[in-house]
Amino acid sequence: MKRIVGFATMIGAATWLITAPIAAQAQDDKMVPIAIPAQPTAIELGTPALPGATAKESWHSQYGSLFARNVTVATLTPFLPDPAKATGAAIVVAPGGGFRTLSMNNEGWDVAKALADRGVAAFVLKYRLRQTPADMPAFEKSMQEMFSTTARPPRPAPDPNFGDLSPQIADARAAFALIRQRKAEWGVDADRIGMVGFSAGAMLTMATALAGQDAKPAFIGNIYGPLSSMKVPADAPPLFVALAADDPFFANGGIALIDDWRAAKRPAEFHLYERGGHGFGMYQKDTTSTGWFDAFVRWIGTHGALTR
Repeated sequence: MKRIVGFATMIGAATWLITAPIAAQAQDDKMVPIAIPAQPTAIELGTPALPGATAKESWHSQYGSLFARNVTVATLTPFLPDPAKATGAAIVVAPGGGFRTLSMNNEGWDVAKALADRGVAAFVLKYRLRQTPADMPAFEKSMQEMFSTTARPPRPAPDPNFGDLSPQIADARAAFALIRQRKAEWGVDADRIGMVGFSAGAMLTMATALAGQDAKPAFIGNIYGPLSSMKVPADAPPLFVALAADDPFFANGGIALIDDWRAAKRPAEFHLYERGGHGFGMYQKDTTSTGWFDAFVRWIGTHGALTR
């Protein structure tokens, strides 16, 4: 594919702030190591071990959310709706964090719970991540150094095959395969499985839609992810995009992705909020960006996700 952009370069360089909601309380900004929380319903996806990975998975709290890093075993956690209001649609939820951490509450579990409450089966994908220093001070220092050398993130180089994201795409494909395999148990229509991602998770969502082979999401949500130009196939899924105009990373890079989707005559909906910064997710803020979730639910409803 020509013109597909390797967003990972930009995202990796800006990880230090991408993992954080810009308007978070200052007293919450310290990374505090925590024990790995119990995840009794998480299902291992069986994708291969990451080559050369030595650091073990660890978690920390920050900005009122929980974050995982050094994930080497991908999992999928189901959040199923009450059968009385289940619509049969499903959504894979991909948290963000620059492919070095995952915002498990704000961009994962909280999103999935809210979707399940609307009758949509939701599945949080804890995908494998790039390795970071195991020691928390060393991790913080590495992120500070990475960001300090990137006052203005460089334009990413083209990556026609999303090669940098091969492990993560494999995890997403495995997630879709598992949901379809257990569709009867989970009450899911195999043709109505979408995907929504945040920041780096938005990039993974785009990669899954365009290079995920058998994944074939029925619709996709790109929440404050890159909007760089890419070649849009004739069967590209309907696209929903939400971005704040004061996002320090992706608000000034143009909206070529939207133009490309429209040029390909594929459905696209774009919400540009005046304020909200980066990483607003499910945080309840005093900005209109908080309304993205309700807008997204209404939108998936127009594409059959709320019809029983």
